[in-house]
Amino acid sequence: MPTPELVQEARAWGNAQWTARVVKNEDDGGWAVAMYLVDESEPALVGPWTMGRDKKNPKPLDTAAFNTLVKTAKEFIRRSEQQLHAELNKNIAVTVGGNRIQVELAIVPDEEGATATLTAESEFGEELAQVRVSPIFKLNFASATAWVESGYQRPQ
Repeated sequence: MPTPELVQEARAWGNAQWTARVVKNEDDGGWAVAMYLVDESEPALVGPWTMGRDKKNPKPLDTAAFNTLVKTAKEFIRRSEQQLHAELNKNIAVTVGGNRIQVELAIVPDEEGATATLTAESEFGEELAQVRVSPIFKLNFASATAWVESGYQRPQ
């Protein structure tokens, strides 16, 4: 696959990984900048862009602005991934019969239907049980305790 050419224009700036495009903000008549990962049709990040000195046109992109935008877009993607991971992976520690047990719910999203797994580990990291559950299973202190107390029977 050929390496994309560098773009360094007033309203478009890019390298082998990222492209920044300054676009008209239809909501307020100002300007916005959209950051695209190469080969992606949707922007990874869109944010306001500064007006130029004439107060009509956008400030032109430059190397420093582009580098800052890339850093911001990467951080935004990283935080989005962390948030998604936190939504899809939950864990709770419970104590049952004097034993501390870590219960984890891991959801794997899929366009054809998500799957979920409930896992119990001892305080020493030994897997005690693992069962498939509905992706809408709600893991909380009560459900984790009930699962452990049931002898790890598949929750209904």
